[in-house]
Formats: sequence, structure tokens, C-alpha cells
Amino acid sequence: MLNHSAALDRAFQALADPTRRAMVERLAGGPASVTDLAKPLAMSLPAVMQHLAVLESSGLVRTQKSGRVRTCRVDPDALSLAERWINERRSEWERRLDRLGNYLATLKTEGALDGQDR
Repeated sequence: MLNHSAALDRAFQALADPTRRAMVERLAGGPASVTDLAKPLAMSLPAVMQHLAVLESSGLVRTQKSGRVRTCRVDPDALSLAERWINERRSEWERRLDRLGNYLATLKTEGALDGQDR
């Protein structure tokens, strides 16, 4: 996973901003033009373009220009990298919590948690 560290850092940095997360959520429903992405946002088109540039540089979003229209779409591979990293952490913590639960159940069975000294 170390060789993906820079890409993962860029993805999380891009997703750290609520405006960019809203843009990614919108694009999860399918491709959209920059104008369509900008409509629900309370900011200027140049500000939207700056957010879009961050998403593009992170690899989360790809754009294609056709005439005067720039169409944006999510790159599922970039999202999958972040998703795999999160799932690996989740699995690790679930294993740890399961071990803790088993240990606590053992202590309870032995009476150690009931205030009984042994």
C-alpha cells in the first residue's frame, strides 16, 4: 500500500472539503457538466473550477471537453483505492474488538468482572 500513499493522500485531501464531497456525490449519479455541478453551489464558477481542479489532480474526477462543454465523471478506480484503505482499517479494528469481546467474556465467565477475587 506504500506505493499508493501519494495517491491516497491526494484523494483524502480532496475529499476533506465538503464542497468537493458534494461534487463527488453528485457525480456518483452519473456524468455532469461543470455548469450542472455549479448550479446547487453558492459560489462563483471560477471557485467551482478550482475545486474541480483539486478533484482532477487527486484522480477522483476526470473531465472531457467537447466543444464548449466540459463533462465531469468520477474515476471509480481512485475511489476504490480509498475504499480499500478504509476497509482494511475497519477489518483490523473489528478483529481487535472481537478479541477484546472474547477476552471480556472469558473474564465474566471466570467471575473476574463480577467483583469476585480469585
